[in-house]
Amino acid sequence: MAGIAALVSKVVEGHHHDRDMLIQVLLDLQSGLGWLPREALVEVSRQLRVPVTRVYQVASYYKAFSFAPKGRHTIKVCLGTACHVRGAGRVVEKMETDLGIKRTETTPDLKYTLETVNCVGCCALGPMVMIDGKYHGQISSDKVSPLLAEHE
Repeated sequence: MAGIAALVSKVVEGHHHDRDMLIQVLLDLQSGLGWLPREALVEVSRQLRVPVTRVYQVASYYKAFSFAPKGRHTIKVCLGTACHVRGAGRVVEKMETDLGIKRTETTPDLKYTLETVNCVGCCALGPMVMIDGKYHGQISSDKVSPLLAEHE
């Protein structure tokens, strides 16, 4: 807890204890921790003098925030219309099988987090998969295992 409290103090001080900077404080904390543990949210509430319910409300509203640890590699599979009609559903199913997790989950070894998104803006190249921000186009279920092997 002392480590989290110290990090929260540093981030809150960096934003001059300004309550209006709650979202940025949470973003900075998540950047430092990789996720937002309960202790961090309670400490933000205490240090910014904002009700803990408000901190949770903001953190749960935005999809950018995570209440669970994320994997070292974040995989995002596009399920937008163009990708969907080209087989993105099968790509996600193959990812789930290979990784042993469902979408929105993280592998027990914290290596991978699997997410789905509505569009990555590369419709002509679908199905699209992003791994750690790098785009991979025209992915089919038979290309999933080799793609994952590149990130081991």
